[in-house]
Amino acid sequence: MKLRIKFKKYGPIRFIGHLDVMRFFQKAIRRAGIDVAYSQGFSPHQIMAFAAPLGVGITSNGEYMDIEVHSIVSCKDVQERLNQVSVPGIEVTSVKILPEKAENAMASVAAAAYTVRFREGRAPVTDIASILPQFLAKEQILVTKETKKGSREMDLKQGIYRLTYDNGVLNMLVDASSGGNIKPVQVVDAILTETGEKLQENALLITREDVYARQETKEEHSSAGDSKLVSLDEIGFDS
Repeated sequence: MKLRIKFKKYGPIRFIGHLDVMRFFQKAIRRAGIDVAYSQGFSPHQIMAFAAPLGVGITSNGEYMDIEVHSIVSCKDVQERLNQVSVPGIEVTSVKILPEKAENAMASVAAAAYTVRFREGRAPVTDIASILPQFLAKEQILVTKETKKGSREMDLKQGIYRLTYDNGVLNMLVDASSGGNIKPVQVVDAILTETGEKLQENALLITREDVYARQETKEEHSSAGDSKLVSLDEIGFDS
Protein backbone atom coordinates (compact mmCIF):
# COMPACT_ATOMS: atom_id res chain seq x y z
CA MET A 1 0.00 0.00 0.00
CA LYS A 2 1.02 3.62 -0.50
CA LEU A 3 1.30 6.07 2.39
CA ARG A 4 1.38 9.87 2.23
CA ILE A 5 3.41 11.41 5.05
CA LYS A 6 3.00 15.11 5.87
CA PHE A 7 5.72 16.82 7.87
CA LYS A 8 6.99 20.18 9.09
CA LYS A 9 10.49 21.52 8.50
CA TYR A 10 11.65 24.40 10.70
CA GLY A 11 14.45 25.85 12.80
CA PRO A 12 18.09 25.26 11.73
CA ILE A 13 16.90 22.25 9.66
CA ARG A 14 15.59 24.76 7.08
CA PHE A 15 19.20 25.10 5.90
CA ILE A 16 19.40 21.37 5.08
CA GLY A 17 18.89 20.67 1.36
CA HIS A 18 16.37 18.32 -0.24
CA LEU A 19 18.79 15.41 -0.83
CA ASP A 20 19.85 15.42 2.82
CA VAL A 21 16.20 15.44 3.93
CA MET A 22 15.58 12.44 1.69
CA ARG A 23 18.58 10.59 3.18
CA PHE A 24 17.35 11.46 6.68
CA PHE A 25 13.96 9.88 6.03
CA GLN A 26 15.53 6.77 4.51
CA LYS A 27 17.46 6.26 7.75
CA ALA A 28 14.50 7.25 9.95
CA ILE A 29 12.23 4.72 8.23
CA ARG A 30 14.75 1.95 8.89
CA ARG A 31 15.25 2.99 12.52
CA ALA A 32 11.49 3.20 13.05
CA GLY A 33 11.05 -0.36 11.81
CA ILE A 34 8.58 0.61 9.08
CA ASP A 35 7.85 -2.34 6.75
CA VAL A 36 8.85 -0.29 3.71
CA ALA A 37 8.94 -1.69 0.16
CA TYR A 38 12.14 -1.64 -1.88
CA SER A 39 12.69 -1.44 -5.62
CA GLN A 40 13.97 -4.43 -7.57
CA GLY A 41 17.34 -4.73 -9.29
CA PHE A 42 21.05 -4.58 -8.43
CA SER A 43 20.71 -1.52 -6.20
CA PRO A 44 17.40 -1.72 -4.26
CA HIS A 45 16.17 1.49 -2.66
CA GLN A 46 13.13 2.49 -0.66
CA ILE A 47 10.19 3.38 -2.90
CA MET A 48 9.76 7.05 -2.03
CA ALA A 49 8.58 10.24 -3.76
CA PHE A 50 8.56 13.81 -2.42
CA ALA A 51 6.33 16.68 -3.48
CA ALA A 52 7.98 19.88 -4.79
CA PRO A 53 11.43 20.18 -3.14
CA LEU A 54 11.69 23.04 -0.65
CA GLY A 55 14.28 25.74 -1.19
CA VAL A 56 17.12 25.99 1.32
CA GLY A 57 16.32 28.50 4.09
CA ILE A 58 12.54 28.18 3.75
CA THR A 59 10.47 26.71 6.59
CA SER A 60 7.36 24.66 5.96
CA ASN A 61 4.19 23.48 7.68
CA GLY A 62 3.16 21.31 4.74
CA GLU A 63 5.79 19.02 3.18
CA TYR A 64 4.81 15.65 1.69
CA MET A 65 6.48 12.32 1.03
CA ASP A 66 4.91 9.14 -0.39
CA ILE A 67 6.28 5.71 0.45
CA GLU A 68 5.20 2.16 -0.31
CA VAL A 69 4.90 -0.35 2.54
CA HIS A 70 4.05 -4.04 2.83
CA SER A 71 2.05 -3.61 6.04
CA ILE A 72 1.34 -1.22 8.92
CA VAL A 73 -0.34 -1.42 12.33
CA SER A 74 -2.06 1.95 11.77
CA CYS A 75 -1.34 5.39 10.32
CA LYS A 76 -1.02 6.76 13.86
CA ASP A 77 1.58 4.09 14.68
CA VAL A 78 3.69 5.07 11.64
CA GLN A 79 3.48 8.76 12.64
CA GLU A 80 4.54 8.04 16.24
CA ARG A 81 7.38 5.72 15.20
CA LEU A 82 8.84 8.30 12.80
CA ASN A 83 8.59 11.13 15.34
CA GLN A 84 10.35 9.00 17.97
CA VAL A 85 13.43 8.70 15.74
CA SER A 86 13.23 12.21 14.25
CA VAL A 87 15.31 15.29 15.05
CA PRO A 88 14.32 18.80 16.20
CA GLY A 89 13.05 20.63 13.13
CA ILE A 90 11.35 17.71 11.38
CA GLU A 91 7.93 16.67 12.71
CA VAL A 92 5.50 14.26 11.05
CA THR A 93 1.97 15.69 11.42
CA SER A 94 -0.14 13.13 9.55
CA VAL A 95 -0.02 9.81 7.71
CA LYS A 96 -2.68 8.76 5.19
CA ILE A 97 -3.26 5.64 3.09
CA LEU A 98 -3.54 6.67 -0.56
CA PRO A 99 -6.21 5.38 -2.94
CA GLU A 100 -4.83 2.79 -5.34
CA LYS A 101 -5.02 5.10 -8.39
CA ALA A 102 -3.72 8.25 -6.67
CA GLU A 103 -0.81 10.06 -8.35
CA ASN A 104 2.37 10.27 -6.33
CA ALA A 105 3.22 13.48 -4.46
CA MET A 106 5.64 14.80 -7.09
CA ALA A 107 3.27 14.31 -10.02
CA SER A 108 0.31 15.75 -8.11
CA VAL A 109 1.69 19.18 -7.29
CA ALA A 110 -0.26 22.07 -8.86
CA ALA A 111 0.02 24.95 -6.37
CA ALA A 112 1.56 25.99 -3.06
CA ALA A 113 0.56 28.44 -0.34
CA TYR A 114 3.13 30.68 1.35
CA THR A 115 3.32 33.30 4.06
CA VAL A 116 6.06 35.90 3.57
CA ARG A 117 7.40 38.39 6.10
CA PHE A 118 10.19 40.94 5.94
CA ARG A 119 13.12 40.68 8.33
CA GLU A 120 13.41 43.50 10.85
CA GLY A 121 15.02 46.53 9.24
CA ARG A 122 14.62 45.18 5.70
CA ALA A 123 11.01 46.03 4.97
CA PRO A 124 10.37 48.28 1.94
CA VAL A 125 9.47 51.95 2.23
CA THR A 126 6.50 51.28 -0.05
CA ASP A 127 3.12 50.54 1.54
CA ILE A 128 2.45 47.19 -0.11
CA ALA A 129 -1.23 47.18 0.86
CA SER A 130 -1.82 50.39 -1.10
CA ILE A 131 -0.25 49.19 -4.37
CA LEU A 132 -1.49 45.57 -4.34
CA PRO A 133 -4.83 46.28 -6.11
CA GLN A 134 -3.02 48.09 -8.93
CA PHE A 135 -0.44 45.28 -9.14
CA LEU A 136 -3.08 42.56 -9.38
CA ALA A 137 -5.06 44.52 -11.98
CA LYS A 138 -2.18 44.39 -14.47
CA GLU A 139 -2.79 42.33 -17.60
CA GLN A 140 0.73 40.93 -17.41
CA ILE A 141 3.33 40.67 -14.67
CA LEU A 142 6.55 40.03 -16.57
CA VAL A 143 9.76 38.95 -14.84
CA THR A 144 13.07 37.54 -16.04
CA LYS A 145 13.75 33.96 -14.97
CA GLU A 146 17.25 32.49 -14.99
CA THR A 147 17.46 28.90 -16.24
CA LYS A 148 20.26 26.48 -17.14
CA LYS A 149 19.78 27.50 -20.76
CA GLY A 150 19.96 31.22 -19.99
CA SER A 151 17.39 33.85 -19.07
CA ARG A 152 13.82 33.99 -20.32
CA GLU A 153 10.82 36.20 -19.71
CA MET A 154 7.80 34.75 -17.90
CA ASP A 155 4.38 36.10 -16.97
CA LEU A 156 3.46 35.62 -13.30
CA LYS A 157 -0.11 36.89 -13.76
CA GLN A 158 -1.82 33.58 -14.58
CA GLY A 159 0.05 31.72 -11.87
CA ILE A 160 -0.91 33.98 -8.94
CA TYR A 161 -4.14 32.42 -7.65
CA ARG A 162 -4.39 34.47 -4.44
CA LEU A 163 -2.37 37.36 -3.02
CA THR A 164 -3.23 39.40 0.09
CA TYR A 165 -1.31 41.57 2.54
CA ASP A 166 -2.27 42.06 6.19
CA ASN A 167 -0.30 43.19 9.26
CA GLY A 168 3.03 42.90 7.50
CA VAL A 169 2.38 39.42 6.11
CA LEU A 170 1.94 38.50 2.45
CA ASN A 171 -0.27 35.44 1.92
CA MET A 172 -0.04 33.90 -1.52
CA LEU A 173 -1.26 30.86 -3.40
CA VAL A 174 0.78 30.36 -6.57
CA ASP A 175 1.41 27.88 -9.35
CA ALA A 176 3.89 25.21 -8.22
CA SER A 177 3.54 22.82 -11.15
CA SER A 178 6.49 21.78 -13.27
CA GLY A 179 5.27 24.11 -16.02
CA GLY A 180 4.89 27.19 -13.81
CA ASN A 181 6.61 26.90 -10.44
CA ILE A 182 6.45 30.51 -9.23
CA LYS A 183 8.73 31.42 -6.32
CA PRO A 184 7.54 33.83 -3.58
CA VAL A 185 10.66 35.96 -4.02
CA GLN A 186 9.70 36.52 -7.69
CA VAL A 187 6.29 37.86 -6.63
CA VAL A 188 7.70 40.19 -3.95
CA ASP A 189 10.43 41.44 -6.28
CA ALA A 190 7.82 42.15 -8.97
CA ILE A 191 5.68 44.13 -6.50
CA LEU A 192 8.60 46.30 -5.42
CA THR A 193 9.75 46.81 -9.02
CA GLU A 194 6.43 48.55 -9.65
CA THR A 195 7.49 51.29 -7.22
CA GLY A 196 11.14 51.49 -8.24
CA GLU A 197 12.36 49.79 -5.06
CA LYS A 198 14.75 46.85 -4.99
CA LEU A 199 14.31 43.85 -2.76
CA GLN A 200 17.13 43.81 -0.20
CA GLU A 201 19.32 40.74 0.00
CA ASN A 202 18.07 38.08 2.45
CA ALA A 203 15.11 40.29 3.33
CA LEU A 204 12.37 37.64 3.39
CA LEU A 205 11.20 35.06 5.92
CA ILE A 206 9.25 32.51 3.87
CA THR A 207 7.09 29.64 5.11
CA ARG A 208 5.39 27.17 2.81
CA GLU A 209 2.03 26.49 4.44
CA ASP A 210 0.71 23.73 2.19
CA VAL A 211 0.88 22.06 -1.22
CA TYR A 212 -2.12 21.44 -3.47
CA ALA A 213 -3.22 19.15 -6.29
CA ARG A 214 -5.90 19.70 -8.92
CA GLN A 215 -9.01 17.57 -8.56
CA GLU A 216 -11.84 17.36 -11.05
CA THR A 217 -15.11 18.76 -9.72
CA LYS A 218 -18.29 16.71 -9.61
CA GLU A 219 -20.66 19.58 -8.92
CA GLU A 220 -23.97 19.76 -10.72
CA HIS A 221 -23.16 22.85 -12.79
CA SER A 222 -19.49 22.14 -13.50
CA SER A 223 -18.37 21.54 -17.08
CA ALA A 224 -15.92 18.99 -18.41
CA GLY A 225 -12.37 19.90 -17.47
CA ASP A 226 -13.34 21.97 -14.42
CA SER A 227 -11.10 21.41 -11.40
CA LYS A 228 -10.39 22.74 -7.93
CA LEU A 229 -7.30 22.83 -5.73
CA VAL A 230 -7.19 20.45 -2.78
CA SER A 231 -4.49 19.98 -0.16
CA LEU A 232 -2.39 16.86 -0.66
CA ASP A 233 -3.37 16.03 2.92
CA GLU A 234 -7.03 15.71 1.86
CA ILE A 235 -6.21 12.82 -0.47
CA GLY A 236 -6.31 9.46 1.28
CA PHE A 237 -7.70 8.14 4.57
CA ASP A 238 -6.61 7.10 8.07
CA SER A 239 -6.43 3.44 8.96
